[in-house]
Amino acid sequence: MATLLRKIGLIRLHNRDTEDPKHHHNHRGGGQQSASLRGKGGAKSGGHKQQQQQQQQQQHPGGAGDASPGPGKGKGKRAAEVAPRDKAPAAAAAAAGAAGAGGPRDRAAGARAGPGPAVAAATGGSLVPAARQQHCTQVRSRRLMKELQDIARLSDRFISVELVDESLFDWNVKLHQVDKDSVLWQDMKETNTEFILLNLTFPDNFPFSPPFMRVLSPRLENGYVLDGGAICMELLTPRGWSSAYTVEAVMRQFAASLVKGQGRICRKAGKSKKSFSRKEAEATFKSLVKTHEKYGWVTPPVSDG
Repeated sequence: MATLLRKIGLIRLHNRDTEDPKHHHNHRGGGQQSASLRGKGGAKSGGHKQQQQQQQQQQHPGGAGDASPGPGKGKGKRAAEVAPRDKAPAAAAAAAGAAGAGGPRDRAAGARAGPGPAVAAATGGSLVPAARQQHCTQVRSRRLMKELQDIARLSDRFISVELVDESLFDWNVKLHQVDKDSVLWQDMKETNTEFILLNLTFPDNFPFSPPFMRVLSPRLENGYVLDGGAICMELLTPRGWSSAYTVEAVMRQFAASLVKGQGRICRKAGKSKKSFSRKEAEATFKSLVKTHEKYGWVTPPVSDG
């Protein structure tokens, strides 16, 4: 029995000496192997991260700091990327607007800006909208139609009107009567002159601007009738004109001026047959208007008419 017990004790000691060192060795070797594996894995992941950083540095030469910019840097970078994209449409829109191919807003802005230099130069620097021009034409036409009707109803047949080429805006007016006590009336009787013929052209903005009036025949001297048949009367100028003046009133004032200025029918040989010209009349009228604007107009006393 004692022998058996000793054998069992020897067996246990043998197992402890033989198996336990292996077990401890394997356990330590396993720990070292796992540590080695972890070291290799960490080295691999570290190498992978290093490769990613190198690729990012190649794509963004700004440096490793740009790979993960802060809030300020990110906004600046996005703004820098958006700016070129915004500039291209703006430049395209500007070019399209310059070429007249812009959108509705561009065309509306162009319409508010008014006509281009070429259009303004072609129209003399003033371009009246179509609607306004049509309105002015209607006002002028209605006023002149009324004037014609009033003249046709005159009982004393003081004046008569003929349209030039059927144009409502170009009249030939015949002045049939002047003061019968004047030398001009005597000249008309002696020369068998039935009337004094005048031409009136009405501008687009009549009755707010005066008509241009000139004498056609006969050739007159004095009486405020100047070269070309131009008439020196303040009420025929923009400063002296009023929209309340009628053609009849203007003609009566002209008849009074002829008498007051001692107008006569020219009877000089050769000169009496020379006709007045519109071009000469316009040039003379412009000159006298400038002269009177500089030195003023002389208003006759009321007793002189």
